[in-house]
Amino acid sequence: MENIAVIGAGTMGNGIAHVFAQNGFKVNLIDISQTSLEKGMATISKNLDRLLEKERITATDKSDTLNNISAHTELSEGIRGMDLVVEAATENVDLKLDIFEQLDRHCSANTILATNTSSISITQIAAATQRPEKVIGMHFMNPVPIMQLVEIIRGYSTSDETTAAVMQLSVALGKTPTEVNDYPGFVANRILMPMINEAIETLFHGVAGVREIDTVMKLGMAHPMGPLQLADFIGLDVCLSILNVMSDGFKSPKYAPCPLLVNMVRAGKLGVKTGEGFYDYSESRKAEHVAAQFV
Repeated sequence: MENIAVIGAGTMGNGIAHVFAQNGFKVNLIDISQTSLEKGMATISKNLDRLLEKERITATDKSDTLNNISAHTELSEGIRGMDLVVEAATENVDLKLDIFEQLDRHCSANTILATNTSSISITQIAAATQRPEKVIGMHFMNPVPIMQLVEIIRGYSTSDETTAAVMQLSVALGKTPTEVNDYPGFVANRILMPMINEAIETLFHGVAGVREIDTVMKLGMAHPMGPLQLADFIGLDVCLSILNVMSDGFKSPKYAPCPLLVNMVRAGKLGVKTGEGFYDYSESRKAEHVAAQFV
């Protein structure tokens, strides 16, 4: 595989495009918003500058990486002639089903269709196509250029050939692919999100404050980042969406999102991307928690 399309120029999409391009693949980065594409390309350039400053790449490497990426606002144009399409759009099942219906119509019969979904059923997404054997989950971790893991999720009909090809491709990116089966939350979020949710419950019930909870998990459990700070980094809306998928999928109360998480999302306090979540990321009150007002 040489030609890759990535749908979505947001945090995950631009990171995925960056990694493919830096490893010599030709990448079409697709987003319906020209502004989002420009922002995504600027982020890639900025992240390459960081690598350049650390002398992990050369100026030529940066130039080659950026030259490997073409930006497109038209889906049908951007996916033409691709060997692999990686969808990294918003975590919304209806949107993903619509995208995969379009991909199935416009892509070559040989094109593998992958989704970066963090929780939605690969089998359900594949059912929107006439090629379920060529649909697979390729769940990168954030930040994509740094994190080594790629969860490779097989849908009910995903073929051995498709799985092997995507596993090999992930290795070519310098990643460590890990094959899992298609159940709500897969492995990463099935374990991570209940932990984050329990940390929010601990705050909600007044057991300890934001900093105290994060300090216990960082110093006591050797986590590089506390669960509440991590939730801010992921996005509280994304955490809520994943918990809802697992709650609906397993019909178990242990996955029910904490009322505090629900209230914060309703209030638009989504974490880093909105400047405020469990911590305040504004210039005036950076890293001061604000969750107490939502309890």
